Amino acid sequence: MSLLLLLLLWACSGDPTGPGSGKNGIPEVEKTNTTKVYMHYMPWFESKPFSGYWGTHWTMANRNPDNILQNGQREIASHYYPLIGPYDSQDPAVIEYHLLLMKYAGIDGVLVDWYGTHRLNDYFTNLANSNAFIERTGEVGLDFGIVYEEFTAGNVGRQQSQSDIEAAQKDIGYIESKYFSSDNYINVEGNPLLLTFGPRHFTSESDWNEVLSAFEKDPVFMPLWGHENLVGEGADGTFSWVDFNESLSELASFYSNGPEGEFQIGSAYPGFHDYYVEGDWGNSYGYVDLEDGQTLRNTLQKAEEHSVDYLQLVTWNDFGEGTMIEPTVEFEFLFLEIIQEYTGVAYGRAELELVYEYYQARKEFGEDKPEEIALIFDALVTLETEKAARLLGEL
Repeated sequence: MSLLLLLLLWACSGDPTGPGSGKNGIPEVEKTNTTKVYMHYMPWFESKPFSGYWGTHWTMANRNPDNILQNGQREIASHYYPLIGPYDSQDPAVIEYHLLLMKYAGIDGVLVDWYGTHRLNDYFTNLANSNAFIERTGEVGLDFGIVYEEFTAGNVGRQQSQSDIEAAQKDIGYIESKYFSSDNYINVEGNPLLLTFGPRHFTSESDWNEVLSAFEKDPVFMPLWGHENLVGEGADGTFSWVDFNESLSELASFYSNGPEGEFQIGSAYPGFHDYYVEGDWGNSYGYVDLEDGQTLRNTLQKAEEHSVDYLQLVTWNDFGEGTMIEPTVEFEFLFLEIIQEYTGVAYGRAELELVYEYYQARKEFGEDKPEEIALIFDALVTLETEKAARLLGEL
């Protein structure tokens, strides 16, 4: 039995949070911070061990994860390395690992970067990846929402026998029928939340009026900050992203000068260190030093100063842009520990490490001992960390 498990068995005398019952009776993690905290999530990774090939977000134009470096790591298109190594977004073990870590960090829901429904480029694969992830969110008690990458409809319109508006309306119809009816879809004042990253293709109010007319029930629709003029009256608010100014002046202005009555989602992030030049994917967007967690602390503090009601964490796993909060070899669980402090949960690094041990056990014993693994997962979902530690020790 590992030292971690022994410590947990010694320290835990039951559930430390006294959780309330959430959707479907799943215990909720209690938080002292009432801000709704959502995680931006990228579902775009494929791995050779799981899917038979390495996806472009691990390779970019010139990296090959089949190459093993001197430090034992695979060659990937990132300055940072996942603690579990390069993975596949459809791998159930990865999905469970990600969702459980978020739960124990006090995350309320996930905002999924969504590439539409069309069979072009990797969009349809991303749809399958997204759905594999989304279908598990409710099991752990997390909500989810969609961040629509509408530029994909423009590419479909240029390369397939339908207009860009038709392509977008098909995506909209899918979002409404597939996601909005879910019990754990994120709603704001009774209406489903929909973000768009941009827009980058549809850049007029008339275009958006036509696209959004496909909805039977109007969503709370939000473009990226600085893009609301491209949407017009269809925008119900905006969400912020990365401020490349060390002073965080853009974030401060965003929080202070938002139009009266408009909805805002703030942002916090660990840094920004993209791999585009090294990976031969174009120019860099900029750089924000990760400062061993200080940037994340500063952006969380800025949100706290302005009493932000809704906050998006940027991002869980954009390794190509170096904004990942997910545990890495370089930072281990640091960013999640900082978020735990912000959300005010009663958990810490020990529970995050327990989830990591569960992931390792699932990969090792998942086929031979599926019932035992399922019991451990259920114990973690229901916040029975002592039970989960004991069952892990018995494998």
